[in-house]
Amino acid sequence: MAKLSVFSRQQPQPAYDHPRPDRLVSGNPLRTTFEHFLSANGDLSAGIWACEPGAWRIAFAEGKDEFFCVIEGRIRITDADGESAEFGPGEACIIPSTFSGTFEVLESVRKYYVVMERAP
Repeated sequence: MAKLSVFSRQQPQPAYDHPRPDRLVSGNPLRTTFEHFLSANGDLSAGIWACEPGAWRIAFAEGKDEFFCVIEGRIRITDADGESAEFGPGEACIIPSTFSGTFEVLESVRKYYVVMERAP
């Protein structure tokens, strides 16, 4: 029987990384991911992501979408055309498949995320 994935009842091990050097724009922020859920076939993951201030270029693959909602801190996402949006606590966004631009952490951030990856 499938069970609920209640974040407050879980203590997943953190995974740490940094943006790839070829994508860095500023800083070298430590990123921490707490994956609370991964579907059986691996196409859906959800959890909490945290990051220090810094900026890097992002390029989402075809078939990959992300929903997020900021818990604390502030970020700015700028698309390839230079249009940007800022997000703070309680604000949410979807980064769509094939999106490219810059992801900037203005203030140390924590956010809920849900990532869906489908075959293109």
